[in-house]
Amino acid sequence: MSSSPKSDIPKLLKGVMWVAIVALIAGAFICVYWVLFTPSGDVIPKAFLTILLLAGFAGVALGDSYLAPNRPAWLIPASMAAWILILLAGIFLIWVPNEAFDFDYGFGGAYKFWNFILVVVYVQLALLHQRLIWRAHARYVTTFTRSLVLVTTGLVLALLVTALIPLVYPHDYPPLYGRVMVALAILAAVGTALVPLVTAMFAPRTPRAAAASRPAAQAALPWPTYGDGVTPLPMLPNGQPDFEAQRTGVPSPGSRSFGPQPAAHQPDPAFTRQQHLDPFGAAGSAQPTSGIPGSLSQDPPAGAPHPPL
Repeated sequence: MSSSPKSDIPKLLKGVMWVAIVALIAGAFICVYWVLFTPSGDVIPKAFLTILLLAGFAGVALGDSYLAPNRPAWLIPASMAAWILILLAGIFLIWVPNEAFDFDYGFGGAYKFWNFILVVVYVQLALLHQRLIWRAHARYVTTFTRSLVLVTTGLVLALLVTALIPLVYPHDYPPLYGRVMVALAILAAVGTALVPLVTAMFAPRTPRAAAASRPAAQAALPWPTYGDGVTPLPMLPNGQPDFEAQRTGVPSPGSRSFGPQPAAHQPDPAFTRQQHLDPFGAAGSAQPTSGIPGSLSQDPPAGAPHPPL
């Protein structure tokens, strides 16, 4: 079973931490050598600054160990290498005599401190550049883009070294040195611009995620109608149907009607007259009357002989 990149990080982190420990011990021995054999007399201030620098490096290494699980595998040794480079440059700047940085102005200490700040900024900018360019390269990996990224990385590292040397060891360098630095900067800038440009032009377009389907709007219920199923009910002032009109057939006061009201049910006049004359109906008149005391008798038609009493 192949191990995932996350499972390789602890082993890699252990190796990086051991490198940091070795660098810390080596820096301490270098400082001890300079303390014992340096001819300058300002040893105590330099030793104090060295202790501060080593303590700061230890704190940064500890912070990197906490951030390591959330970083790419290649960034862990790269970050530690950057801080080791800063540590070595800081130790060199501390123990180099101030006369090398004075330039007859008497600000050697302040100049060295400013150069150390520039060293930190340059190294961290180079590390940030690598993070961005490799992230852009991961979107479109081909032989050309990988070669381009590797060449650009080499140019950036060469530019970083040529920029750090005058900061750590100031000297009257020939004009060719500055020309080489400018040429490296131009080539590194071109490579940096080409990586995202090639990725944007030739990388396959990833289909956009379909928009989240919105729930279909619930269909509006039909407006209630009267019993005929056609005439809509009136609308009350609050916008609700007038169900009372459906029950009584008369719109409520203040309601708004949308069409002709259905005619009220009118009973058949013939049926009403028959009910008035014969409240018991034809069924009651058809009942036999003989033999039933108290039964109703039907009058014989006009002209018919009356039965004898």
